[in-house]
Amino acid sequence: MSALITGSIAYDNIMVFQGRFQDQILPDQIHVLNVSFLVPALRREFGGCAANIAYNLRLLGETGYPMATVGHDFGPYRDWLQGRGVPLDYVREVPDSWTAVAYITTDLADNQITAFHPGAMQHAHLNAVPADAGIRWGMVSPDGRQGMIEHAEQFAAAGIPFVFDPGQGLPMFGAEELARFVELADVVAVNDYEGKMLSQRTGLDEAGIAERVRAYVITRGAEGSVILAGGRRYEIPAAAPEAVIDPTGCGDAYRAGLVFGLLREADWETAGRIASLLGAIKVESAGTQNHALDPESFAARFSASFGYQHGLRI
Repeated sequence: MSALITGSIAYDNIMVFQGRFQDQILPDQIHVLNVSFLVPALRREFGGCAANIAYNLRLLGETGYPMATVGHDFGPYRDWLQGRGVPLDYVREVPDSWTAVAYITTDLADNQITAFHPGAMQHAHLNAVPADAGIRWGMVSPDGRQGMIEHAEQFAAAGIPFVFDPGQGLPMFGAEELARFVELADVVAVNDYEGKMLSQRTGLDEAGIAERVRAYVITRGAEGSVILAGGRRYEIPAAAPEAVIDPTGCGDAYRAGLVFGLLREADWETAGRIASLLGAIKVESAGTQNHALDPESFAARFSASFGYQHGLRI
């Protein structure tokens, strides 16, 4: 096995508001907020962090095993993943539960408002990280609260290096719990907003977090990303998408690229650029799992984007 990705599998209901949220919200009336956004189109997509990351790893020619709990309505999603070669060995169906579902509204400035029903995801702790399955890298991504705590401890106890990606699950945890995640993880990956929240809750600044892990990765959207590792700061440029269609899932694509780089033992500059390019490719299509590529075309685009060949086995 190459990588075990613990996290959510969910149905995403994606809507685009043809305006900007900031123009519809009165800051001095936020305490009595009552707004409605007209969204002319609705798409139902396959999503969830674990499945998204595994899907992107598959595009790069790598195998990522999602570990998640799903509901009795998982059938269409199961068919989709199996048809694309994503293994489901560690996906558990929970009877009498719905598969997690997200309602995501994006405005024209790429801001997002999400409502999320966890459903079967709340039972994520029913799954356990196997210690003897040949896992080279793991990831703890947004999932059921207890599941995230237990899976981090299980990765560490098994001696399996893992990426802690709290994502939108970060607010579920207090200071001591987040500090424990940082202590156990080999890599912490957040976006800039999550990074500020992580620092606020733990009392650790960027340097304080970075010195406790092998690498601290902070994504900044169109401004690229930063990787703090080994006492150095690597500024990773954003790859230019050919078109900006839908940002939903680009963070998961970035993380898949990062995991791919870790599996291939790439240097941080190259791993970050692989992640950046995969995120840009995702932005070019609607939904989280509708973009397509093959390893050869990805390698060619990497060279065109960054001026050198990544040189990794694909």
